[in-house]
Amino acid sequence: MTYPNINPVALDLGFVSIHWYGVSYVIGILFAWILLRFRSSRSELLLKNDQIADLVFFVMLGIIIGGRLGSIIFYNLDYYLTQPIEIFYIHKGGMSFHGGLIGVIFATWLFSKKINASFFKLTDFIAPVIPIGLGCGRIGNFINGELWGSPSNLPWAMIFPDPSAGNIPRHPSQLYEAFFEGIVLFIILWWFTKTPRPVKAVSGLFLFCYGTIRFFVEFVRVPDQHIGYIVFDWLTMGQLLSIPMIIFGFLFLMMAYKKKTN
Repeated sequence: MTYPNINPVALDLGFVSIHWYGVSYVIGILFAWILLRFRSSRSELLLKNDQIADLVFFVMLGIIIGGRLGSIIFYNLDYYLTQPIEIFYIHKGGMSFHGGLIGVIFATWLFSKKINASFFKLTDFIAPVIPIGLGCGRIGNFINGELWGSPSNLPWAMIFPDPSAGNIPRHPSQLYEAFFEGIVLFIILWWFTKTPRPVKAVSGLFLFCYGTIRFFVEFVRVPDQHIGYIVFDWLTMGQLLSIPMIIFGFLFLMMAYKKKTN
């Protein structure tokens, strides 16, 4: 299957270039904002529109700052210590979901203190819309031609333009993640929240499902060359970072339903 080879620059204004990678984040955040306003009418938090706007702003900062720092610390710290100016080259990619998640958790905690609301009620509120941003971000990865998968003979395998991909057909792992982390996870969480759930349940389901999906997709995704496989020559950094998500997600679900039963 032919890789579409889309120009990663969506709009070149001469003095500044707007990349599809950045556009994908903006689209994801806008759609999440719209869905949060819809969810607010069904949530016991009863957030006003201006509070939702503030929440989106806090979360956006958490995504950008946490995602970038996570990419630097988890995946390429030595390089950025020698090239610190490139820390700000977000338009070239280099965002870590797990770092972004930590940033969002911290930003949501700060916002919960600001409006004197329950932290876990807020995380339950925003969790169902997170897959929208994840799916859009993975499409951005695909357009950038990065984070490609392992060699494959499947009909939909693609040859990516990056010379380090070796000019051989590979799994389009970015599209796998866009589908499972974006579309499938969104459907699961949206269906789950159609009826009232105990506090921590939605957050727990998100952590458990995302961690599980990411863990298995990593088997067909090539790890960063400078890191490679970390444990037993088959576990990647992404899998190691996803294991705590699976564990905490399971624990939150158990805590939520145990408290409801009691």
